[in-house]
Amino acid sequence: MQRNSKFNRWRILAIPAVLGVFFTAWLLHPAYQMSDFSPFPTQNFEPSFVQQEADFQQGFASSDLDEFVHSPSVAALPAGDLMAVWFAGSREGAADVDIRAARFDAVSGSWGEERVLVTREMTRRAVGKPIRKLGNPVIAYSPDDRLWLFYVSVSVGGWAGSAVNVMVSDDLGENWSKPRQLVTTPFVNISTLVRAAPVFHQDGSIGLPVYHEFLGKFPEYLYMDARGRVVDKFRIADGTNSLQPTVVPLGGKRAVALLRDASEVGHVLATVTEDAGRTWKPEWAVAPWNPNASLAAVRSGHGSLLVAQNNLIDGRFSLSLDEATENLTEWSQVASLDASPDPQGKPFPRFKYEELIGEKFLSSSGVARRGLLAEYLREIDQRMCRDGMCDFQYEYPYMIRATDGRYHVVYAWNNSFIKHVAFNDAWVEAQL
Repeated sequence: MQRNSKFNRWRILAIPAVLGVFFTAWLLHPAYQMSDFSPFPTQNFEPSFVQQEADFQQGFASSDLDEFVHSPSVAALPAGDLMAVWFAGSREGAADVDIRAARFDAVSGSWGEERVLVTREMTRRAVGKPIRKLGNPVIAYSPDDRLWLFYVSVSVGGWAGSAVNVMVSDDLGENWSKPRQLVTTPFVNISTLVRAAPVFHQDGSIGLPVYHEFLGKFPEYLYMDARGRVVDKFRIADGTNSLQPTVVPLGGKRAVALLRDASEVGHVLATVTEDAGRTWKPEWAVAPWNPNASLAAVRSGHGSLLVAQNNLIDGRFSLSLDEATENLTEWSQVASLDASPDPQGKPFPRFKYEELIGEKFLSSSGVARRGLLAEYLREIDQRMCRDGMCDFQYEYPYMIRATDGRYHVVYAWNNSFIKHVAFNDAWVEAQL
């Protein structure tokens, strides 16, 4: 009894001490103003420079057939080059997962061989703590000509125990800084994940859409200065089933966020900020279905939104490019980027699937990866088949608009490749 009384006394004394620490930190926290969103990367883009002919290209960015691949992102570099990143390993969450990268050469028009960019061991040495797994890399090219790489690592537990790490390159991805872990939550710094593209403000500061998965799911806006130091974090939505926000600046301090819905049967969720990400309106459901799947969005050259998504009640067997008005009240499909031959997404027998997936491989791979077909067909049983029946799956799109006005989308293609598609406004108009 005496021991419990002593413990309670210490606990009572500790509460003011902890509150004092946070109050002191609040007093010392420098005042700041959030500037307008930057028009980058299209600040130097003039509509007259757009190719008048419709143009659509596709190919595989990844080249290693041995691994499960997932969660890609892409950045547009000067002179038309691209750099894509994703995670790869025996399965999602496995200890052998690392972050891969490949570069697109604009002169040759093809993707180079993939390479390992970040490993668990590299991250462990840099941040000084055990690392169980890696995931969700996000790459972005900033207005000050730097490449930023954000990715998730987990030290304890599942994805709810995640932290976000950052690396920076000043030479277009040839060399990178050591990983540095962002402190985004008090005490144990867990349950912050990243998936969608960052946005930049006119003063060089960075807005990173993140989300939380511990004791509920909700999206947040992580605000950093131009050096990648955390300044503040703002809740985007107060629900428990929305995550993986993709933020699209609309001009000035206004932006819209589209959200993945983790409920059983849901629609894409949306919200708007009028003060550069500090506060957000209550989320609401918009027309497209969302089968608990990641989506990506950018603003088009005509002011509308282009959205890459699985607009399905269930499954991820079809990936579409849709267009929405700025107020999100009107939606229309632009094109199907990829889809199962069966409109309901039903599985195919193994012998039929091999024929169908082979045809899709040849139309999707690009010249540089076409020679991998025979080897790929030997691997499909372990990737997309179960009990002799095989599925199609296209998921986790990531989309950007480059300085030349072209759009680039990367996504996971049947768990086996990272696929890249590129198109211009003329192609979009031709589909409507």
